[in-house]
Amino acid sequence: MGLFKKSDEEKAAVADMKAADRRLNQNSDRERKSGIRHETPEYQRLNGEANEAAAKVSFWHGGTRRGR
Repeated sequence: MGLFKKSDEEKAAVADMKAADRRLNQNSDRERKSGIRHETPEYQRLNGEANEAAAKVSFWHGGTRRGR
């Protein structure tokens, strides 16, 4: 297995991270269009989910986890 090859678990974690980021960005866009300029509880919840998902993905694949 090479350095940049992903296992099935890593692929699933990357997909989860991208989905969480997408939900966060869609919510941010909706709130911005509504004139909301502060962090709402919904934003904070989605941001926490996105951060947790990114923590499960290695740095080399776009997440925040360093090393193995």
